[in-house]
Amino acid sequence: MSRKFLRPAMMAFASLAIAAGLAQADEGMWLFNALPKKQLKERYGFDATDEWTHHLMRSCVRFPGGSGSFVSPEGLVITNHHVGSEFIDQLSTAEHNYIKDGFSAKTRAEELKCPDLELNNLVSIEDVTARVTGSVKEGMDLAASQKARQATINTIEKEAQDKTKLKCQVVTLYQGAQYHLYSYKRYTDVRLVMAPEMQIAFFGGDPDNFEYPRYCLDFCVFRVYEDDKPVKPEHFLKWGKDLKEEDLVFIAGHPARTNRLNTVAHLEYMRDIAVPEILELLRRLEVALNSWSGRSPENGRRAKDDLFGIQNSRKARTGGLETLQSPEFMDAKMEFEKEFRSKIAANPGLKSTEAAFHEVAEACKAWEAVRHDYNNLERGAAFESKMFHFARSLVRYADEIGKPNADRLKDFSESNLPTIRDGLEAPVPVYPDLEIIKLRSSLTRWFTSVGADDPLLKKVLDGASPVERAAALVNGSRLHEADYRKELLEGGPEKIRASQDPLLKLARIVDEKARQARKTYETQVEERLRQAYSKIAAARLALGGEDVYPDATFSLRLSFGPVASFEENGQKVQPFTHFAGLYKRWELNDRKEPFDLPKRWIEARDKLNLETPFNFVSKLDHIGGNSGSPIVDREGRIVGLLFDSNIYGLALDVGYTDKQCRAVSVDARAIVESLKKVYGAQALVDEMTN
Repeated sequence: MSRKFLRPAMMAFASLAIAAGLAQADEGMWLFNALPKKQLKERYGFDATDEWTHHLMRSCVRFPGGSGSFVSPEGLVITNHHVGSEFIDQLSTAEHNYIKDGFSAKTRAEELKCPDLELNNLVSIEDVTARVTGSVKEGMDLAASQKARQATINTIEKEAQDKTKLKCQVVTLYQGAQYHLYSYKRYTDVRLVMAPEMQIAFFGGDPDNFEYPRYCLDFCVFRVYEDDKPVKPEHFLKWGKDLKEEDLVFIAGHPARTNRLNTVAHLEYMRDIAVPEILELLRRLEVALNSWSGRSPENGRRAKDDLFGIQNSRKARTGGLETLQSPEFMDAKMEFEKEFRSKIAANPGLKSTEAAFHEVAEACKAWEAVRHDYNNLERGAAFESKMFHFARSLVRYADEIGKPNADRLKDFSESNLPTIRDGLEAPVPVYPDLEIIKLRSSLTRWFTSVGADDPLLKKVLDGASPVERAAALVNGSRLHEADYRKELLEGGPEKIRASQDPLLKLARIVDEKARQARKTYETQVEERLRQAYSKIAAARLALGGEDVYPDATFSLRLSFGPVASFEENGQKVQPFTHFAGLYKRWELNDRKEPFDLPKRWIEARDKLNLETPFNFVSKLDHIGGNSGSPIVDREGRIVGLLFDSNIYGLALDVGYTDKQCRAVSVDARAIVESLKKVYGAQALVDEMTN
């Protein structure tokens, strides 16, 4: 993307007090237990009743990395194709490429069980702020504070899990000013029902990504089972029919992470150091996978899901970096922070908050000191391999399982163990040749960043080059075999420790220094930021009251706004696209990739109502993680699925404006029309719409 596309977005941000943390226009990713009901009533005449809110909450599900919702009394769940693609890909083979060719089960017996898909359905929310914050006593240093808080969180989660038999997680809100316990119903028997071809789900490919108008049928359908029978959810979304410009809509989903409450010093660190480093890593992997994918169709199939995710992240983070590099944007942030700090200074009860801004700056300095080891060793940027992460999980499982729950790493607390075990035992396809390509790319990058004389690098490479070492590690390992991973788990810590698998040995070599980097990060960076931001957030809450919403945390949120057009280059961009526009764009681009159409779409052209709405845009506040979120109307009926942002929305991570930023969704009417007339899935339509 070029700066000429993003420049209008920067100007839009400069005109708003986007740093305030106070809701502007329809800004806000609101907690389900703290909705702005007064604002909704005054602005839209909408009464968000407890019944309406609870029904919507219980209808939603969380996917790994995305969102979805129940849409039938027989356990059907709908989400984006790109959210489900990892699991569709796991079911694919060289003979049956469901990503390329699509999939449609004609009967329930034909539905395909996903080997490694867990869905979480939120059941309840409880405020546990007092208990968590009360665990940190006056005079504790950063390390003691972090340890006490994490021990209390682990304990709260285990107590709740033992009592309810649900998956229980403590969610940090307002960067530590509040803590809520979220309890989820966990579903692990999830089966693929229907997925269109990726070519229509992601029509236009990378050139159209984050642009508008769009023509993407970005959806897929799963069914949830328990005891080998479809679940019968008490709450599911009924199908909507009509939607037009200016209609009020809502999005219920799991936005991943925003940084809107960050201080200027923190944003400068992101701009100058953190985001450029992530982009460099993504670009290197993208080049490696692109090159390998081009060698054969099978290579391309195996790498497609990884490559799609990397390209999407690269483009999104590029847009975010350009936002942070905008003088207009940063000037607006600085102006707000100056005004906010002056209000704090004038308030006797808030004066002590001023020191928190200094603490954030100090945390960023500490982050800079540890970031190489933390990113490369703890986050695994130096070991980009699914097999290595299996090894890391096994090694840490063996070390953590014998500790009291309160003392464990949070990843291995009792509430997280079922997910860890299921992930290790899942019979997912792992391709050693692809693993070698990724691992050698990341080892080479690590070599470049630390130099040939780094003691740990020398130990890891064991006298070989990164290319040679990556091949030896992967080819000598059995961790691509699910049965072997299961055998190690069932054998317990001693069997894991006794294994001489080269990737397990590598994980042991790296683990001591990785844990040291993690401890430094958690105490000197994360804990310092948590304490500082909790004070800043408390001041914002004191000054803004109910108009302040917390940054996104991949927990369930509600946003609202109208279906709306926008202006670009002096021209109105209509909010809806239609099937007719899809075929026109296909023809204008000579029917060539990435604007080619699947054969069945060409054959079905004359059957379709070409005036059917395809995609639409709205002012809904959103971010990554909202993908697959249901868009519902006032009656709580599903009218679409959010799948993207336009180019102006790439700045929503750090600020909000509704001038040109738009959420892009696939229209529910397009889903029904295509299921009936392209895929012949009338039974599926009947189940969802009746």
